[in-house]
Amino acid sequence: MARMESLPASPSHSSDEDEEERRNLVPQNEAKPLPLRRSSPSSSVFEIASAFPTRVGRRLWSSKSLLLAFSLPLILVLLFFSLDFGRLFRGVSFVPVVTSSSSSSSGGDRMREAELRALYLLKNQQIELFRLWNFTLSAGAAPSPPPFLSPNSTSAPNSTSAVKVDQPKAPISSPTVEEIRSALVHQIKLNKEIQSALLSSHRFGNLSSEASDENVGFDLAGLGVGVCRKVDKPAERRTIEWNPKKNSFLFAICLSGQMSNHLICLEKHMFFAALLHRVLVLPSAKADYQYDRVLDINHINECFGRKVVISFDEFAEMKKNKMKIDRFICYIASPPCFLDDEHIKRLRNLGLSLAKVEAAWPEDAKLKTQKKRVIGDIMPKFSSNDEVIAIGDMFYADVEEEWVMQPGGPLAHKCKTVIQPSRYIYLTAQRFVQTFLGNNFIALHFRRHGFLKFCNAKKESCFFPIPQAAECILRVAEKANAPVIYLSTDAAESETNLLQSLVVLGDKQIPLVKRPSHNSAEKWDALLYRNRLGGDGQVEAMLDKTICAMSSVFIGASGSTFTEDIIRLRRGWESASQCDEYLCQGELPNYIAENE
Repeated sequence: MARMESLPASPSHSSDEDEEERRNLVPQNEAKPLPLRRSSPSSSVFEIASAFPTRVGRRLWSSKSLLLAFSLPLILVLLFFSLDFGRLFRGVSFVPVVTSSSSSSSGGDRMREAELRALYLLKNQQIELFRLWNFTLSAGAAPSPPPFLSPNSTSAPNSTSAVKVDQPKAPISSPTVEEIRSALVHQIKLNKEIQSALLSSHRFGNLSSEASDENVGFDLAGLGVGVCRKVDKPAERRTIEWNPKKNSFLFAICLSGQMSNHLICLEKHMFFAALLHRVLVLPSAKADYQYDRVLDINHINECFGRKVVISFDEFAEMKKNKMKIDRFICYIASPPCFLDDEHIKRLRNLGLSLAKVEAAWPEDAKLKTQKKRVIGDIMPKFSSNDEVIAIGDMFYADVEEEWVMQPGGPLAHKCKTVIQPSRYIYLTAQRFVQTFLGNNFIALHFRRHGFLKFCNAKKESCFFPIPQAAECILRVAEKANAPVIYLSTDAAESETNLLQSLVVLGDKQIPLVKRPSHNSAEKWDALLYRNRLGGDGQVEAMLDKTICAMSSVFIGASGSTFTEDIIRLRRGWESASQCDEYLCQGELPNYIAENE
């Protein structure tokens, strides 16, 4: 269960050439203007006299023609406003046809280009309409897996040989009204592009597109389509109060994996500290990460309105030269507390005296997987009158998982989320988003380094060939309608370059933006460097998580705790989207290599 380190960025681009609409339309068939004829004194302007019998007197005809001359324009005006012929002609004006051979030739070339462009767009529209039709046929299919299934499912060796995998397609959930509306709006927009392409050969001057847009009959922006709406906040949380007793401490020990794993371990320690009414002592930077560089420790205490967490230095100051862990009650039985000789040595080097290490459930040492525990199992084993206790690494502890992992966590507090980035990291993430991304972007955690072997050891591999990954990304991008994708990855440049070349929606490439290396000319990360946090790998990793947590839609890496920590932040900050999912969720890689 590892996490990725983030790397640098590429600029985005957009094209608005096809959005230019014009008011003028040239008739396709050239026609010379008809010559004007001078009417003779004896004939009417409308030449109606010829339709009447010659026996009608000239005086009578003169009065009737005068009446018609006045009434006919009035009738035409009434028809114009009642039938709204004006909409048909608004924005469309006729211009004189240029008859020179060179202009005619260039006009013909423009027309051919416009027709070819329109045919291309019509073909795309046909494909999309077929896809929409197939989508409606899936109403009776079984529902697809829910977004973000737990990564802690049991892994089994993958016996698949190096062979192309012909797996069944993932079941498609029944289309919602919003999804159908979104697809229809996409087709309307595509139809507008086709109209624009056909009109492009007839455009003259620098005229506004508003008139052409008015003929659509309604505003696309006002349709209220929201396939990727924010996930509603749960109405209620199951919580417990954290009210520590005086001089009662739980010493946190987190050893497994990297920072993301340690944060999950800390969250479970906080749950136990609340259950046992103890203050949580954070690990020393000499034996673990320096948490105050990446986390807002003061924020944790402010959320509870009391001192519930202290640093190791505060603990050492309180105990002076009498630091001691009075009792080790290990949740993990094998190895006990997940401690080895090296880690025990590190703890002793901090000046700590250690009690005997013993397991709460020694019989668990024979189990291959951790047994699920509930509060009724925990309280009798871990309740103690000792001043300082330790329970060892909790990353693999399977205890009240639904309760512990719910949005906002299992503890009663007044904040959106308790464990969150430091203020400097949060502000730097905001400045990066304002500089490079804007308010509508997709974030992609594209885990690659060390992931091939890890994923292929699982029953269902999670390492996808880049062309397949690109297709999955495009499906999300089409729903999210975001102009740019933030790429948080440890992938090699050869992989990210290939991915970028394949992430093309319609005829537009969607830029993949990575964080750039520090440049003093750029000010978005100045806050970190002024406070001596710049260049720290753990700070940059947390910065990547924070940017991803701020995205409109997030695509994660299944099995990565880095992704899981982003999901935790998104749920807590209420930024999670209906379109959030794991990369290629519900699919298997279309090619899987043999195991060693």
